[in-house]
Amino acid sequence: MDTITDGVVAIIHYTLTNDQGEILDSSDGNDPLPYLHGANNIVPGLEKALTGLKVGDSKTVDVAPEEGYGLQNPAMIQEVPRNQFPEDAQVEPGVQFLMQGENDQSIPIWVTKVEDGMVTINGNHPLAGQTLHFAIKVEGVRAATSCEAGCGHPHGLTGEESNN
Repeated sequence: MDTITDGVVAIIHYTLTNDQGEILDSSDGNDPLPYLHGANNIVPGLEKALTGLKVGDSKTVDVAPEEGYGLQNPAMIQEVPRNQFPEDAQVEPGVQFLMQGENDQSIPIWVTKVEDGMVTINGNHPLAGQTLHFAIKVEGVRAATSCEAGCGHPHGLTGEESNN
């Protein structure tokens, strides 16, 4: 098994840059990233581009916002009073919090501004609206364990880690 198809664990090294060429994230110097192909573990545009690649393949992929973290939704930006956060919480731009949504669902929000007792929060992912530029190399492809297939994500590089 050496081809990326739905249901396999693909193991990739990657570097993500923005339009200005600044590195936003990279596996360089770390273990490669394992993900379960076809299980929405990575952004859709990258997953589509990796389908059919083989171990050893390298590729650059440009992912439009619609196939990445989506477009900016202005309705997901709002101002709330600072007292809506725990008193001892570090509330400053760039900090992420989890907000309770409907059905006790956790929704990530990011603080973008703190001013005059008000906090601007943004429910858009910080990379929403941006084209993502990936340089990837396929380091490995393996069968997913039954546990990985059942829970929808890989358990490390070998499938033997039990971090569900």
